[in-house]
Amino acid sequence: MPEQPRKKRQREPYQLPAGRHGLSRQFVVANQRQRILAAVADVCSAAGYVAMSVEDIVVTSGVSRRTFYDNFRGKEDVYLAAYDEVTQQLLRHVYESYEAADGLVAKIRDSLGAFLSFIAEEPAFADMCIVEVMAAGSIAIERRNQTMAAFATMIEKAAADELPKAKLPPALTAETLVGGIYEVVYSRVLQGRGDELPALLPDLLFSVLLPYVGQETATSLLKNERRRSKPKAKASSKPADE
Repeated sequence: MPEQPRKKRQREPYQLPAGRHGLSRQFVVANQRQRILAAVADVCSAAGYVAMSVEDIVVTSGVSRRTFYDNFRGKEDVYLAAYDEVTQQLLRHVYESYEAADGLVAKIRDSLGAFLSFIAEEPAFADMCIVEVMAAGSIAIERRNQTMAAFATMIEKAAADELPKAKLPPALTAETLVGGIYEVVYSRVLQGRGDELPALLPDLLFSVLLPYVGQETATSLLKNERRRSKPKAKASSKPADE
């Protein structure tokens, strides 16, 4: 039986065309770096940080080992670079929602919703930054802690801007809340259920707001958010007289 011709591997949108392309050296270097960082997320999600190797990243990104080592010192270095890039994207996305909203409730709701949506829509990034960061060493965990501190600061600022000082809960409250949200997100991502996270917004919003606005207001907001998040019933296509 004659050997079947191999199918050509489809070129990814971020990959450069083969052969002479006339692109600037600066563009090529930036493209190669982005391909390496994207490959880190894909490999880390599929294999886990511990099993991930430089060879895996090189093969997935389609660059040479020399190109890899021109950009990064090794596995930990490239992981930290990829982690920083993704968390910068995430924080920018969350900050934009936070700044565009008006008032404590809206700021917390919109920024928390932006966070949950980002994680749900980027499963490889979620695996890399939420789950595998715990296996990537002390420096990576410290970067994670800094990201969580940034979220806690947002909550504290939104509360301080709206509530009198006498009504603010203890300073540790925001940090504790962010830690609890992280555990909820971690467990879903670990189980491959990251797509469920946006649906948890009403309950997580209740948990965050409770220490700041009290039981009655938080419960009312919870009910309103659950109503808002319910999918609208589709209009019947049947004639009214059937």
